[in-house]
Amino acid sequence: MGAWDLLLAGLVLLLGLCGVLLPGVPGSWLVWAGVLWWALKDPRPVAWWVCVGATAVLLLSQVVRWALPPRRLAASGSDARMLAYAGCGSLLGFVLLPVIGAVPGFLGGAYVCERLRLGRRAEAVAATRTAMRSGGWSVLTELFTCQLITAAWLAAVFWW
Repeated sequence: MGAWDLLLAGLVLLLGLCGVLLPGVPGSWLVWAGVLWWALKDPRPVAWWVCVGATAVLLLSQVVRWALPPRRLAASGSDARMLAYAGCGSLLGFVLLPVIGAVPGFLGGAYVCERLRLGRRAEAVAATRTAMRSGGWSVLTELFTCQLITAAWLAAVFWW
């Protein structure tokens, strides 16, 4: 697989990660499509193992998301800025404290946004709690799954 193909697959994965935070964009399916495309172009067995693992994790994530409340973040007063803060916090947490840091990073990013918007700690905590109850856990589940798949892809590309 050439460098341009890897770059394009990486861009599809990045678009999928960003798409998780945008309403109406099938971010997790873009991430899966990027991994599938890479597996079809790369003849190594590790590519297919990553693709099978990504498929299993993505299907498990869909089952978990169906059990959670539907995404109605706008009804809770959350906006795209809050999702951007939460997504950046999740990515930062995922990198600084590998894998498990994504959850506190997401919550911390959402809290920081609400604290900047509302000003008081108690109101920010209540707004963050409301946002997480009205669909934030669903977004976090999908984003965490996509981060896991992307990390597996990066590991397979750079170390195998």
